[in-house]
Amino acid sequence: MSRLLLVRHGQTERNSAQRYWGRTDVKLSPAGIRQAERLRDRLAEAPLSAVYSSDLRRASATAEIIASRHDVAVTTCPELREIDFGGIEGLTFDEARQLYPEVVRLWAEQSPKLKYPAGDSITEFSNRVISFVPRLAKHTEQETVLIVAHSGVLRTLLCQLLGMETRHLWQIRLDLASLSVTETYSQSAMLCSLNDVCHLRGNG
Repeated sequence: MSRLLLVRHGQTERNSAQRYWGRTDVKLSPAGIRQAERLRDRLAEAPLSAVYSSDLRRASATAEIIASRHDVAVTTCPELREIDFGGIEGLTFDEARQLYPEVVRLWAEQSPKLKYPAGDSITEFSNRVISFVPRLAKHTEQETVLIVAHSGVLRTLLCQLLGMETRHLWQIRLDLASLSVTETYSQSAMLCSLNDVCHLRGNG
């Protein structure tokens, strides 16, 4: 395993801060592009051995901007797509609560039984994300690997790497364009930093 730089994609179009977008392939907004450029500048000297990204545009575009300072290709991975919210895609929380009160109740309770209407269950989503982990086995402890994905994906990966039950993903906060760092070894992992957004200070 290796040193992992975990990046959440930048801000997107379609009012993403207020609405739930999972499988929908929304693009970075101009502000999101600027956030990705801040990450590019911050990580310009990082010795990247590999870059993995969700194949959704908001993540892959963030990854491409960061990787532009490095001689490393971006490998897109469907396993790193955000959860499929099904019928809740594009809704606000209040809209979802009106249309799917039972689903939102399970969501608020952080229930492992949660399944989004015509979308993913928490178990299906977690299993998909965890299937990405074997890709990391080929990297040595001396390598630095960048992973650009979505909040739910990165929180699930952190739980898996740190030996935590998946239910704890709800207790981890990852802001847009944030950077988290873990050092991984054959039998364990160490969280070095979480949800670092110092590179965004003064970002317009």
